[in-house]
Amino acid sequence: MASSSGVSWLVDWENNCEDYKDIFDWSIMAREMKQIATVYTDFPTKFGVPRQSGLIEELKGKIIFEPKYRQPEAFRGLEDYSHIWVLWEFSMAEREDWSATVKPPRLGGKTHVGVFATRSPFRPNPIGLSCVRLDEIEFTQKSGPVLHISGIDMADKTPVYDIKPYLPYADAYPAARGGFGEQVKNYELSVEFDRALLERIPLEKQKGAIAFLRQDPRPSHQNQPERVYKIAYAGRDIHFVVREGRLTVVDVKDAPF
Repeated sequence: MASSSGVSWLVDWENNCEDYKDIFDWSIMAREMKQIATVYTDFPTKFGVPRQSGLIEELKGKIIFEPKYRQPEAFRGLEDYSHIWVLWEFSMAEREDWSATVKPPRLGGKTHVGVFATRSPFRPNPIGLSCVRLDEIEFTQKSGPVLHISGIDMADKTPVYDIKPYLPYADAYPAARGGFGEQVKNYELSVEFDRALLERIPLEKQKGAIAFLRQDPRPSHQNQPERVYKIAYAGRDIHFVVREGRLTVVDVKDAPF
């Protein structure tokens, strides 16, 4: 009886939407997301940023909150967690429209996969989700609580919408299926980085540079042995070529910005 009554009410509501337009807040379908913070990293552009979070612990970043959200009380207890989830915006991957399928880089950029079966930045809503290590909460007089994180996959000055603690008992599923990601998760290049060139990069940034180069940062559709690629990282421009599975750094210069 209750079920049929509920269905009857729903049909009546759908047939008389105009009667409810003054009491139903349609704006609830498009709530505004508030930026609460900004991530600062060593990647001024998206080229070279790891395709997944947590893969390269040597890549560091910091999250600085907007003045409204800097109350120390809002962070009480966060120090008890080793990792956090960060909800952020693909601010450097804007498109006017979205596509139902994308071509994942790890599949060679030629295979179409449903956008919701990937982590592509080109989505109906350009939202990213990263799990990163929380190294430290620094309480500063100027910027309030600053979160120091590692294992980043975000470009510099990325907008942040929320953070949440990572719960191992609820968030980890070791037996979960990983789709096509399982086929390509171990893909790497060998990296040849002359010591003299490597020393042009700050010492604390060198391991991170080698690690993200090893993951092959090139666009998936490009496989041009004679092409010299350039990545901006930690105030330097790293120039390299890729031939037969080997990435060779050919120059390191001060970045112009």
